[in-house]
Formats: sequence, structure tokens, C-alpha cells
Amino acid sequence: MSAALIAAAFLISAVLTRLLLSTRSSLSMLDIPNERSLHDTPVPSGGGVAIVTAVFSIGAVAAVTHAALIPVAWIGLAAGVVVVVSFADDRGSIRPVYRFGVHLLSAGILVGAGLAPDQLVLPGLALPWPGALSVTFTVLFVVWMINLYNFMDGMDGFAAGMALIGFGTYAILGWHSGNLAYSAFSLIVAAAAAGFLLYNFPPARIFMGDTGSSVLGLLAAGFTLWADREGIFPLWLGILVFSPFVVDATVTLIRRAISRDRVWEAHKTHFYQRLVQVGWGHRRTVLWEYVLMIGCGLSAIVVVRAEPFLQWSLLFVWALAYVILMRSIRGLEKRRGGE
Repeated sequence: MSAALIAAAFLISAVLTRLLLSTRSSLSMLDIPNERSLHDTPVPSGGGVAIVTAVFSIGAVAAVTHAALIPVAWIGLAAGVVVVVSFADDRGSIRPVYRFGVHLLSAGILVGAGLAPDQLVLPGLALPWPGALSVTFTVLFVVWMINLYNFMDGMDGFAAGMALIGFGTYAILGWHSGNLAYSAFSLIVAAAAAGFLLYNFPPARIFMGDTGSSVLGLLAAGFTLWADREGIFPLWLGILVFSPFVVDATVTLIRRAISRDRVWEAHKTHFYQRLVQVGWGHRRTVLWEYVLMIGCGLSAIVVVRAEPFLQWSLLFVWALAYVILMRSIRGLEKRRGGE
């Protein structure tokens, strides 16, 4: 794929994001702070429109010249469904049951496209599983990725940075496997996220809103399933790449469910939010999160073709690292509380 298309995705996203900063834009929206927000003043929202426009327009051009037209078309259709309900929710308010229904529909599209894995691949293992179990897992995986990405879009530069690093890593993995089409489409998403990040890095001048975060979550799920289906890399490795989001969102959800909190309501108890609240602020927190994201990405690149023992060892190290990080955040909160 021509580097010009990658550059075009970046420029379209950056230019549209710049235009959306203006309150005179017909697509202009404001994110008004509330008790669950990490910012104190109204900030323009809806910047996800720029990301989506860049990804869809350049992706369509690229798909015409690549053999990956079929999987890209199905993933694009699923993403388009999510775009509609997410944009409507940004502009007004959509009842959760309708949003959830659309998310299920998008997952069903990917299942219908044949992207549900036919076996559970772990380091050194490839276990076939019944079709019903595979479909159930795929639907849950896609719906959770859409929502967790939305949950994690609560700090300046965070969701866009994860997209840039995550899809950038996917591009490298695709290139190493010889699947240049997969690599190119991953770069398109990464470039679109980078264009938006120019104005979203702390202190953010604009937020992406549900239109951006939900679609990026769907794309992360779709590209992970696509890679697993094509043998580019296994699903577990894709989860490792996006684990800074997956682990935080999943552990927080489980903790809130155990505490019998209303898990569907917005809150400020994610680990990244807690770091901001103990005094780290947006910039320091997001920069360290970038270090974590890059570490996960590099680990995936290093072990993608390694022996199973090394892969299991890496997973153990990362699991231990996340436990230590979560306990450290709790320690910071206790020390601040004792001041």
C-alpha cells in the first residue's frame, strides 16, 4: 500500500479534528463536566467523527486494491452499525438497551463473516471447541471490547494513544507474518488515531466521544479475530497488546460487581482514573500508560514465534506485573489518605 494513503489517513483525521474544535461546526458538541469527570471545564467532543471518517474513506480506497476486501468489508459493516448508534448517543441520549442491541448486532455480523475462531489457541496448544461455544465467546468478546474501550476513554490522550500503539503493533505483526494487507489496514487506523491525538494529548482540546471510542473497540476486536483466523497471530497475543485496557476495565468491572455497584453507570474507579486523582494528573499518567502499552506491544512482537515455554513465561510475568501495579496504586491512595 502506498505510504500516501497512510499519510492521507493522518491528514484527514488531523484536519477534521481541527475543524471540530470550532463551536460553529454543525457537528460541534460539548462534554460538560460532572461528578464523574476528570476534567473541570467543558471540552469539545465528537472528535471521533474525524477518526471514523479517515478510517472509512482511506480504508475503502485501500480495500479496492487489496485481496482483503471481504474481511475488511465485514468489519467495516460492523463498525458502521456501531458508528450510527454511537453518534446518535453523542448527539443526544440512547437507552442502554438499544446500544447493547446494536453491539450484539455488530458482533453477529463478525460471526456471520466467519471470524469466530474454530479453536482455542494458547501457547503450545490448539484446542477445538464446539461451534456454539465459539460463537458465544466471539459475541461476548466483541461486545466487551466495544464497551471497555468506551469505559477507558476518560483521560486526555489515553484511548487515541492505545489505538496508535495497539494498531501500530498489529501492523508490525502483520508485516512479520507476510500479510501486507493486514499490516496496511492496521496502519490506517493507527494513522487516523495519531491525527486526532495531535489535539487530544494532555491538555486535551477535544474528546473523541462514543463515536470514536466504541468504533475503535469494535475495530480492535475485529482485527484481533481477523488475525487469529488468518494465522497472523493468536487471539491471546492480541489481548496482550491491548491488555492495558482489557485488564483495567475487566478487573474494575469485577470489583464493582462484587461490591454490588451499578456496573453500567459512569464512575471514577478505573486504575488510570485513580492515578489521576492521587495527584499524578493526565500527562504523567498517560505517559506512563504509554510505556506500559509499548512494553506490551514489544513483548508481543518478540514472542509471537517463540517457544511455548517462553510465551507462557511472558504471560506469567505480565500477570504478576499487573498485580504489582494495581497494588501499588492502592498503596499510593493509602499514603495520600494518611497525609
